Amino acid sequence: MKSLEIRSKSKEEAINKAIEKLNVKLDDLEIEVLENPTKGFLGFLGAKDGLYKFTVIEQETEIDIAKAFIENILKNSKVDADLSVNQEGNLIKVDIRGKEAASLIGRRGETLDSIQLLTGLALNKINKNSNMRVLVDIENYRAKREESLIRYAHKVAREVAKTKRTKKLDYMNPYERRIIHSALQNDKYVSTYSEGTDPYRRLVIEYIK
Repeated sequence: MKSLEIRSKSKEEAINKAIEKLNVKLDDLEIEVLENPTKGFLGFLGAKDGLYKFTVIEQETEIDIAKAFIENILKNSKVDADLSVNQEGNLIKVDIRGKEAASLIGRRGETLDSIQLLTGLALNKINKNSNMRVLVDIENYRAKREESLIRYAHKVAREVAKTKRTKKLDYMNPYERRIIHSALQNDKYVSTYSEGTDPYRRLVIEYIK
């Protein structure tokens, strides 16, 4: 950590010098009084400046926060897994791998989605101005799930086109609904829309008359 020692007549004066030299805010400084100033005889004879040590507090990055939060979940869940975290623009991508990691996916990824939601909330709690989004994946589950949803979307679309009857799918989270919307957006026989309120919001595939 970056630190600096300053001699000054007063603590306030030393703080102002430290802020200027280190180019930081007061909240970013840890202050330690090494020697208190002395006024001396008659206020000036033998007077001695105080000595202050200023250390810049290392701020946790949002990646550090996300990683620590999920590591804590793995520890409390007693799941042995490897964690990889990287940032792409305003997206923090967390990849969890290991034989035991799959136990955290849950039915249709519900547990995984909860971990992702809680990690995002942890970021916002520490930094309310954060515009970071979090994407958590386990053993490439999301890519596999996306492929499965796209196949399912086209299968249902063919069924709707053939029977000309509207089909309502099971409840899905926003991420999964977007996948199906995107997969069928150029289909000339069907259209898609969502109805209901989360978490009971579902996607509807309708025949184009």
